[in-house]
Amino acid sequence: MAVAPHERLRRGGVLALEICVVAALYYGSARLGLAQQLVRSQVTPLWPPTGIALASLLLRGPLVWPGITLGAFLANFSLGPSIPAVLAITAGNTLAPLCSYLLLRRTGFHNEIGRLRDALALIFLGAFVGMLVSSTIGSGTLVAAGVLGPGAFWPTWSVWWTGDAMGVLLVTPFLLLLRSVRPPRGIPAARWVEALLLVATTVAVGYLQTTDTPLLFLGFPLLIWAAFRFQLAGAAPCALAVSTFAIVGAVQGTGPFAGRDLLTSMITLQAFNGSASLTALLLSAAVTEHIQTQLEVARACRQLAEMVAKIAASSHRPVLSDGEHEDVCEVKEVEQDVEQEVANGAEKHEEGSRTAKP
Repeated sequence: MAVAPHERLRRGGVLALEICVVAALYYGSARLGLAQQLVRSQVTPLWPPTGIALASLLLRGPLVWPGITLGAFLANFSLGPSIPAVLAITAGNTLAPLCSYLLLRRTGFHNEIGRLRDALALIFLGAFVGMLVSSTIGSGTLVAAGVLGPGAFWPTWSVWWTGDAMGVLLVTPFLLLLRSVRPPRGIPAARWVEALLLVATTVAVGYLQTTDTPLLFLGFPLLIWAAFRFQLAGAAPCALAVSTFAIVGAVQGTGPFAGRDLLTSMITLQAFNGSASLTALLLSAAVTEHIQTQLEVARACRQLAEMVAKIAASSHRPVLSDGEHEDVCEVKEVEQDVEQEVANGAEKHEEGSRTAKP
């Protein structure tokens, strides 16, 4: 009888700690995101807290929602414009990731994002649909409070929605990836060299994105390289990096954003960020699914070869007539040929899977 209350107390303490951690991460990432604000010091082209909120729900469950609410309230409290408006915006910031979480769980979303359907669900349900809640409530609240004019609703809504959606597309996969990171073992030196080369190239391209030279498109070969060679482990960090550099360029007004008004800069920036995240998620999921299919085919070929070998080695020999004996001999010859072909096919698939798997 004394064990149950103690266990409940322990679980309650763990949950309280998780809520505090989520609130701290939300608030800290909000302060970081506001450094790149474009509208009223409150609306940014990339809002990392939405990605942190959705990732925390997917990893720890819906009971951590108070941490999202607390972090959102603290982040918006100093921005105003009034307590009722702050409460309304906080409610929208809480409901949006909760809606995304429920939609993803209804579709059987896997946190590993190892299937194409997982990537599509995160893009269209988690980001595009779920974030309609926060952008609509937030923009409507600012207009109702008199901070923005009625004509500013849709421009603000578009920046708010795309910022929240980009937070989900860029930050959530990166955090889900961190949970599955394990100490690397048995990785060839050539793979380490390739990974370091990818990191160095990404930094170099990111620097070019913040200069006056319009070279945003150089990020896409990096995303393809990362997705094909490292799957989500390379594509998610690479997409986050190139998008962050692009946002810095947009805020500084360099490269393709030089001399552009807010609307044009936002369209250019979010088109690039959306394309980068879509490329990274879809391509990495497709490559991972292809590798898993190869492994399953190779495993099935091995099992089939073992079964054929057991049948061929069976000591049971029924008594047959001369004609039946000749037919059995022919069947045995065909069986041996099939067994050899299956074994060769299994070896080829095994070699292919070892080569393709990072």
